[in-house]
Amino acid sequence: MSNSQGSGIRSDIPHSARIWNYWMGGKDNYEVDRTVGEACLEIDPDISTMAVQSRQFLIRAVRYLANEAGIRQFLDIGTGLPTMQNTHEVAQGAAPESKIVYVDNDPLVLAHARALLINTTDEGVTSYINSDFHDPEQIIADARNVLNFTQPITVMFMGVLGHARTHADMLSIVRTVMDAVPSGSHLVLWDGTTDSQAYVTLCEEYAKTGGAPYYPRTQDQIRAAFDGFEFVDPGFVPIIEWRPESTEIGERPQIAAYGGVARKL
Repeated sequence: MSNSQGSGIRSDIPHSARIWNYWMGGKDNYEVDRTVGEACLEIDPDISTMAVQSRQFLIRAVRYLANEAGIRQFLDIGTGLPTMQNTHEVAQGAAPESKIVYVDNDPLVLAHARALLINTTDEGVTSYINSDFHDPEQIIADARNVLNFTQPITVMFMGVLGHARTHADMLSIVRTVMDAVPSGSHLVLWDGTTDSQAYVTLCEEYAKTGGAPYYPRTQDQIRAAFDGFEFVDPGFVPIIEWRPESTEIGERPQIAAYGGVARKL
């Protein structure tokens, strides 16, 4: 989740991107964020597991796309605060020439992006766009300055589409971006689902804080974003079950977070 608190960065108001950072074990947060983060854990103890596992899913998906699918361009929409093993680090670690464009509209995220999202290789490109995913046409226009839209691009929506006001809006956003990229491109997407009442309650309580509301959706509603694309095995699954490393077998808590990787034909 990510929301803007205005152009200034306030340390006395809880901030969703910093709270998520706290759950992931990051250090870019303040005491107020840790306090709210702990209160959220009282409502849904699995939320920190979801945060950590979402990053593990990102790492596995990007590594697969760079190593096995041969993708060299990534458009990470709604990136959130940089933490450990960000998209460009994973992609450029596998393929040094990879180009990554991050998209967010949060001043805190952009401030950290300028400081931290720098190339890990001389051959690669790491860039960022100040844009809202509710304006996908603008994202595409800006991304064209960095990415080659005649070559495959991986489009990523990692736990952010709950900010779309309606399910129709969510599908329209994904479809608009995917319509702009060529065959051979991929969609990587995950989100929390309504399977967990604790997660639903957490989202309801979070909305009361004044943060940008987050709308949990059903598995079928999230899966619908992949309609028309070809799933990469194992398909649409709990993110913790998407190609887990051998060391992760037997250590997989069940969380209400589903996603997948799919190829545009």
